[in-house]
Amino acid sequence: MADRQVSMISNGKSPDRIDQVDDKGKLIKKEDVAEGKVKMSVYIEYVRAATYFLFVAYSGLFLCYMIFQVLRSFWLSAWSDDYDPKRYNSTNSTLRVATGIRLGVYGLLGLTESICFLISLIFLVFAGLNASKNLHSPLLHNLLRSPMAFFDTTPLGRILNRCAKDIEVIDMLLPMNFRYLVMCFLQVIMTLIVIIISTPIFAVVILPLGILYIVILKFYVPTSRQLKRLESVRRSPIYSHFGETIQGAASIRAFNKVSEFRDQSGRIVDAFIKCKNSNVVSNRWLAVRLEFIGNCVIFFAALFATLSKEFGWSESPGVVGVSISYALNITEVLNFAVRQVSEIEANIVAVERIREYTLTPNEAEWLLEDSRPPGGWPSKGEVHFSNYSTRYREGLDLVLKGVTADVSAGEKIGIVGRTGAGKSSFALALFRMIEPAGGTIVIDGVDVTQIGLHDLRGNITIIPQDPVLFSGTLRFNLDPFNNCSDEQIWEALEMAHLKLFASTLPTGLDHVISEGGENIRIMVLDKGLIAEFDSPQELLDDKNSMFAKMVADAANESNQQQ
Repeated sequence: MADRQVSMISNGKSPDRIDQVDDKGKLIKKEDVAEGKVKMSVYIEYVRAATYFLFVAYSGLFLCYMIFQVLRSFWLSAWSDDYDPKRYNSTNSTLRVATGIRLGVYGLLGLTESICFLISLIFLVFAGLNASKNLHSPLLHNLLRSPMAFFDTTPLGRILNRCAKDIEVIDMLLPMNFRYLVMCFLQVIMTLIVIIISTPIFAVVILPLGILYIVILKFYVPTSRQLKRLESVRRSPIYSHFGETIQGAASIRAFNKVSEFRDQSGRIVDAFIKCKNSNVVSNRWLAVRLEFIGNCVIFFAALFATLSKEFGWSESPGVVGVSISYALNITEVLNFAVRQVSEIEANIVAVERIREYTLTPNEAEWLLEDSRPPGGWPSKGEVHFSNYSTRYREGLDLVLKGVTADVSAGEKIGIVGRTGAGKSSFALALFRMIEPAGGTIVIDGVDVTQIGLHDLRGNITIIPQDPVLFSGTLRFNLDPFNNCSDEQIWEALEMAHLKLFASTLPTGLDHVISEGGENIRIMVLDKGLIAEFDSPQELLDDKNSMFAKMVADAANESNQQQ
């Protein structure tokens, strides 16, 4: 066309290039492994996500539960001390009243204890739900708003690892970890208080046993924490390799690389198992040492209780009995407490890893209220590239270099070139999947960089080479945002020559499509006519059908290439 000018303009200089010094030219960056103690900000992030009120309410009510539990034990011991068989007489109304009062108080303490425990668990459930929601939503939001450069440099396995395993840890493990930690901590404190009240001399051994306990804790927790981090990092390649193997199964078989992929899978799993096994061994190391501390507590509690009774330091057998009974449980409680501390240190890493992906750079703003295109934009379809340049991400060469082109309304332009010439870059640039390094793109008088991405991508469309069909109805696949009426959808189907196909579906626009469109009826054309029209399986079962022959020819051609 004579009145249209298309020119390719270059400034004569070589394109800007930013050397990737840190990654040495690697496309996929090595996954970061945090080291050292988990920052307090990570714990605060989890508590904030659970909401402070629910967290404090749970802790306070659980403390009340433990206090009433101890009071119930002391009340029972006082009742046993007050019992005298010589004075007991079933006809003695005073004793019956006293017994009733003691039984009523004991029952009231037990009921209050149960209510506090129940309500605390209710608060814990809601706190866990809030934490899951408030951590998962920003992750999903940020992933959906991440630029293409993020997905180019981040393996899918890493993303799936965070969206699957790390979210599972936050959903299921962390609430229980905090519950058991609070329970163990309060139970240890209450046990020591009970023992000291019954045998005050026990306070002498608390300091050395406490120092030994802290030393073991300081040695074990950092080791377990780092092993858990390594375990999480070693899990990501398993997801990535498995997904790549499934997607590329045909190519793997075609090039006879099955054994290599199998061996590689074995190496990846072995690396994960090494970290997992080391974690288990460290747990057994901890158990042996905590059993020793627990046995020391039981030994000294029993020894001092006996000495107190022998030398008359304690006159209440019931209190001594409470002390010994609490001491008998200390071994399990100490073991469980340290294990929960290490488990929280290890599992809170999931919050750390998820927060990492909520802080990655995002695309441009979704909506710019002060700069929205006019209604009905674009109405003509005039596109103007002005000295436009772009690159896929920082550090790479320009893929479009100073391009200037005018496309008139209604004009059809064919873009040709060798692989890597920049054909698909034009489409990515129009949708701002990649941002300009210079110049502008103007559609019907609107600079696409001056409006929100939703306004841009919601008003222009593209027919991709590989169609994507979602699980859902035909209506949802054609109009996912429910913006069009049935008449408009049928009109679009008619323009695409698919109205006949859609009208043959039993439920019409409400026909449910399987993932990837696996249940769609195939239409085989021959010389401009519909030769076959049926489901893929029905056509494949008929060996004389054109579709079955086409599949067989494709398979034979693939075998010949091997």
